[in-house]
Amino acid sequence: MLGGVLFAGVLLLCNGVLAILQGISAIAQDDVYESVGSYVYDINLTGWGWLLLGLGVLAAVTGWGLLSNADWARIAGIVLASLSLVAQFLFLPYQPVWAVIMIAIDVFVIWALVAYRPVRGGGSHV
Repeated sequence: MLGGVLFAGVLLLCNGVLAILQGISAIAQDDVYESVGSYVYDINLTGWGWLLLGLGVLAAVTGWGLLSNADWARIAGIVLASLSLVAQFLFLPYQPVWAVIMIAIDVFVIWALVAYRPVRGGGSHV
């Protein structure tokens, strides 16, 4: 496994765990998140929590798949990191700094997985 995929796997696994914690916090409706008045994407905090929890579980499983060198995990990682990026963008009013950090992690995951070119036919990695 090349360094970029290992990097993406670790980041996606961490991103998934952090999104799980973020989702649990939103579902519990503790006072971590700011109350947002009127917002174009009007989903209550519990709805955001379930969305982030679901994405987090899928991202953590996919990150583990990348670290296990599973064939399905690369495409799934790109798709989940893209979905996470959009979800975090929509979550910006609740936690702007944290959402920007998560978006940056998603961008690094997408970049690492898109840039990876597997060697076919039993050749060695250079």
